[in-house]
Amino acid sequence: MHTLAIHSRLLHRFETAQSPLGRWRLESHVRCLRWLWQGVAVGGQMAKRAFDVVAGLAFLAVFSPLYLLIALLVKLEDGGPVFFTQKRVGQFGREFKFYKFRSMCVDAEARLKALLATNQHKEGVTFKMKNDPRLTRIGKWLRRFSLDELPQFFNVLIGDMSIVGPRPPVPREVALYSLADRRRLAVKPGITCLWQIGGRSEIDFSGQVKLDVKYIEEQSMWGDIAIVARTVPAVLSGRGAC
Repeated sequence: MHTLAIHSRLLHRFETAQSPLGRWRLESHVRCLRWLWQGVAVGGQMAKRAFDVVAGLAFLAVFSPLYLLIALLVKLEDGGPVFFTQKRVGQFGREFKFYKFRSMCVDAEARLKALLATNQHKEGVTFKMKNDPRLTRIGKWLRRFSLDELPQFFNVLIGDMSIVGPRPPVPREVALYSLADRRRLAVKPGITCLWQIGGRSEIDFSGQVKLDVKYIEEQSMWGDIAIVARTVPAVLSGRGAC
């Protein structure tokens, strides 16, 4: 009966489309549905942006003393710069300046090539290494509890990032992406994401991509709030940090 009902409706629409008035009615119906879905998508994006701005401002206001303390400790260790800036790739491949508290020695980028052979991610797209010799003493603690990521709330406020979304890759990694991997560039990158709360660097790149695509296809405001709530115990546990 269900199949017959579907066939009957399709036949009715086909017959309706044979007349100019019928075609106009069908086209108007399709156009209205398209506008409706576009409105839902834009509304969702506006709500996500509002959440990012409000939550980002609140976080910075509450934890500003922690920012000052970390900045002082980083500066006192070796006299180098407090912040580490790096070019990252955001939504649709747009590059932006990415901010972190510096957790490595000043010449860390120059020493990276010599360490690529020790990459613990077998696929070689992303680089992760436990006991990285480039980490400073304070940097080890910043990495363990993700405190080096705190300046990214400034990236959120200026619109380069969102609080929840795939982690932003460096151009070197994106150059190795397949077409399927590039799906994770369809939304703004985030401070936290599904694989950040599910294992962090213990998850290889292919697993990260699967979780990022899952997030993109199923994202919602309540889903973002749930990820943020689960991020706190994940960070405090220190699991998967390196």
